[in-house]
Amino acid sequence: MEGFLAHRQQDLIEWMEKEDCDPEKLHRTYQQFKTINRLLSGWKRIYKSRIRPKLEREQINTMLDIGFGGGDIPIAITKWANRDGFDLEILAIELDDRALEFAQQLDAPKSITFEKKHAKELIAEDCRFDFVISNHVLHHLSDEEIPVLLNESDELAKKSVIFNDIERNAVGYTLFASITPLLFRDSFITVDGLISIKRSFKSEELERIIPKKWKIDQMPLFRILLTLDKS
Repeated sequence: MEGFLAHRQQDLIEWMEKEDCDPEKLHRTYQQFKTINRLLSGWKRIYKSRIRPKLEREQINTMLDIGFGGGDIPIAITKWANRDGFDLEILAIELDDRALEFAQQLDAPKSITFEKKHAKELIAEDCRFDFVISNHVLHHLSDEEIPVLLNESDELAKKSVIFNDIERNAVGYTLFASITPLLFRDSFITVDGLISIKRSFKSEELERIIPKKWKIDQMPLFRILLTLDKS
């Protein structure tokens, strides 16, 4: 199995990225992102350890979410922050019209805005945010595209940048292939999740292409956290 995953397969295409994919399966995939992220992505731990300590009371904190997918993560972070007594406004951006259409139908707090936009457009508008976050975006990019996005995120962030992604691992691949078909039906969660693992990085691979000031941490459940602390 390690031989099968020895090298990153960045040219693979996920089913949900195809314009002609089954729209009902795509819709269910967006719906099921909330569950898969709650189980595996560890954002509540990240919020408590890396976001909450930098939030300010009696003022509006701001966050940019790049590639919001199903929109569940900005919603979750906003609710956690509000429960802790913080005001947080989030701009969540995507390039896929289908994701935007789905997110705009969600029962999201009014402090979250979903838009179709590129990070470089925000730079041109001289926008800045306390935090810039992203979930499962890195493995979609080429080795050449990643430093570009990291530099854009650096320019947009005032306090910190947090990129959360999968780490390619044979054990993780086997467990995902065995368990997710039992939990997630009639969607692209399993098939695209396995493709995502094949497209993802090992820590040492990512280390070679990122700017030196960025930090990589290995997280539970075969995950990588790529961060830039600007505070």
